[in-house]
Amino acid sequence: MAQMKVLFIGGTGIISSAASALAAQRGMEVTLLNRGQSRRAPAEGVEVLTADISDAAAVDATLGGREYDVVVDMVAFTPDQVQRDIDRFEGRTGQYVFISSASAYQKPIARLPITESTPLRNPHWQYSRDKIACEELLARAYRDRAFPVTVLRPSHTYDKWTIPAFGGWTAIDRIRRGEEIVVHGDGTSLWTLTHASDFAVGFVGLLGNPLAYGDTFQITSDFVYTWNEIYTILGRAAGAEPKLRHATSAEIEQAAPERAGQLTGDMAHSVIFDNTKIRRVVPDFNPTVAFHLAAREIIGWHDAHPELQRVDPAVDALFAELLSRSPGRAHPGSP
Repeated sequence: MAQMKVLFIGGTGIISSAASALAAQRGMEVTLLNRGQSRRAPAEGVEVLTADISDAAAVDATLGGREYDVVVDMVAFTPDQVQRDIDRFEGRTGQYVFISSASAYQKPIARLPITESTPLRNPHWQYSRDKIACEELLARAYRDRAFPVTVLRPSHTYDKWTIPAFGGWTAIDRIRRGEEIVVHGDGTSLWTLTHASDFAVGFVGLLGNPLAYGDTFQITSDFVYTWNEIYTILGRAAGAEPKLRHATSAEIEQAAPERAGQLTGDMAHSVIFDNTKIRRVVPDFNPTVAFHLAAREIIGWHDAHPELQRVDPAVDALFAELLSRSPGRAHPGSP
């Protein structure tokens, strides 16, 4: 049996690193096409081609006339980028996988749990509206010309390289220094966290799977936490009890306009997902990595790699500004 040939555009990010590694482990012939600038090393046994996908001439020269069973674009965010892929790969791939976002679901959410049929509408965040527009473009291409698209909607996926919380390592640094950090809302909204290794099982199970063509799947874990719990778990993994103060999402975005929509259009809303559909098509999808265990790995990895301990002065200043607006006693972490 010939190996399935899979091209990842990108391939060294949070999701794609785990997915490309698992695809290679399962015997697929994996190629990564990227700029070669990631801090994550590519998985063992994969081919790496260097080119910027936005540079058409460079991509033409690098790919030549190659054809693939599956093309996965991990770095397409706008309709013009998706149209670029359609123009390039139509007739040259048996499946095109687009990474959308669970943030595209309607906000506020009318009912839980969220399923693939939950309406797409996010008036708060341009990133989400762009993903919706990409999905609409691909749906037309499938209806009109049978372009073999599969759309995936991840929510908050993380690995040991990332701090899955607002503020990143800056928040951890403040917790260790005994400084207060700011949590949006009252910290009790519910949030789903998915480890990249769990996500990869569902992802790879859809590659070359005819049951996935022309369809959409959300892939998340069933591990749900409040934001107070998330920061408390991270703090305790870092060896300190966090001191939490709360501010509304609107207040935070007003103080940091470059983050407009990130909270009000996504993180401020409770999200619980129904993964019946992905489990039906990929029976071995069964997330097992709970965050209280992963948090220890995350902190340990960062402690072993000081270059990852990047304190963002802008985020530090944002916390200080928000704290100055609402002086008072800090809220303790979750019990």
